[in-house]
Amino acid sequence: MTLPEPPLAARALALAKEHGFERSSIPEVGRLLHVLAAGRGRARVAEIGTGYGAGTAWIASALPPGVPLLTVELDEGRAAAATELFRDDPDVHVLTGDWRELLPPEAPFDLLFLDGGHWKHRPEQDGAAAVGLLAPGGTIVVDDFTPGRPGLDPARRFILE
Repeated sequence: MTLPEPPLAARALALAKEHGFERSSIPEVGRLLHVLAAGRGRARVAEIGTGYGAGTAWIASALPPGVPLLTVELDEGRAAAATELFRDDPDVHVLTGDWRELLPPEAPFDLLFLDGGHWKHRPEQDGAAAVGLLAPGGTIVVDDFTPGRPGLDPARRFILE
């Protein structure tokens, strides 16, 4: 049995496609996020790299009412579109700006979805900062690794070491 795509995730993917944003969460990642969020119950959850809200929608669809989901997007246009998409969900909070400034005051998190690609330029610093946002026993999900790239991928090395 395959977990059906939440209607809000379908809307987010359509919005992303409309804006030519091809880097949205694929269904398999969405299902993983849904299962991890559902298994956490009343957890503190955050996402770095909202995009147009596809991953956010998968996570939000799994959380019980009253559990806040903080998601941070650096791009103002994408953040505004995601804010509009989630306007009827009082538990989803789209923050615009740099996650390194916005999330630490809200930490710790039980589940953190690291989907913003900028951290890969400074994995030792930004990867460590992201891991530092986790509560004891917390889970971090890192998206957008591409195996088979020539040379050593510093982001992959950071996560796996």
